[in-house]
Amino acid sequence: MKSEMRGASARGADLVQIRLDRLAVFDPRRSGRLIADRPLPVIVTYRPKWEGGQYEGDDRKRFEALHLAMELGAEYVDIELKVAQEFLDFIPGKRPENTMLIVSSHNYQFTPSTEELGSLVARIQAVGADIVKIATTAVDICDVARMFQVLVHCQVPMIGLVMGERGVISRLLCPKFGGYLTFGTLGEGKESAPGQPTMTELLDVYRIKHIGPDTKVFGLIGKPLRQSKSPILHNAVFKALGLDAVYVPFLTDDLDKFLNTYSSPDFSGFSNTMPHKETAITCCHEVDPIAKSIRAVNTIIKKPADGKLVGYNTDYTGAISAIEDGIRGLEGKSTKLFLLWMVESLLS
Repeated sequence: MKSEMRGASARGADLVQIRLDRLAVFDPRRSGRLIADRPLPVIVTYRPKWEGGQYEGDDRKRFEALHLAMELGAEYVDIELKVAQEFLDFIPGKRPENTMLIVSSHNYQFTPSTEELGSLVARIQAVGADIVKIATTAVDICDVARMFQVLVHCQVPMIGLVMGERGVISRLLCPKFGGYLTFGTLGEGKESAPGQPTMTELLDVYRIKHIGPDTKVFGLIGKPLRQSKSPILHNAVFKALGLDAVYVPFLTDDLDKFLNTYSSPDFSGFSNTMPHKETAITCCHEVDPIAKSIRAVNTIIKKPADGKLVGYNTDYTGAISAIEDGIRGLEGKSTKLFLLWMVESLLS
């Protein structure tokens, strides 16, 4: 655990989470040493099984461990909303001032409505949370928009994340919409929640520490997207050009619903891949003539003036270049006719 904490510090993490419920054998003295020797500020969490963790014992043992973490100077302690008041009643005397209390709620089935999320924020605030934490599950990528809306309007520090592959953008874009923090894992297979990116992805690919309210969002729409290298390529270009922009994956089931949901100026343009290339023709306000001829759109740009979507197809230029490269050096009329036939086929 100590070596992992040092590794996180070396990679650029701002703080680390200590999951006591994930320790093979829990020893309060060991917990004390972890906190005393910490290279970074820590969040101490002792998650019960009923809230997605691994601890199956009685709550009193958890409360004792979390209270000890507070007394040892842990910067943050995370307690579940369901038992938050009970935990606060358990603490004798005044709560340690140097520890911020994160009160959390996790929904592993779906993401509630905006109104329900707002009510949940109010309930968490009411028990005395210093920081609100709500984690829900994305059934559709459009679910994340509700979390963004609540984050933007929340008047207290809030961690708002949507779990699962369709909720990844909640983790990547959380600084843009006012999220207090996001979580990254040290490596694949070490995730503490579904959809959690690695620290390398957050810091090196998406440059999350450079994302702010004015950052323009671009991305790749499609399904599946797991193997795409587009975020690596585009974000490297944004960095080289000094642009305040980020390129993220949008795992999308319903293109029209997605474009309507993320219609704000914050989302500036999209690459569009399978299976939505043909559908995009009917989703754009305007379509370039060549894209109409090919009957497929792979690039969608949002006009800054009125927000209208314009669809283009840039695949054909790549195809023609590849053909030209392939036949370069060949001579004769038959080659020219072949090239002409290939171009006509692409446009027909």
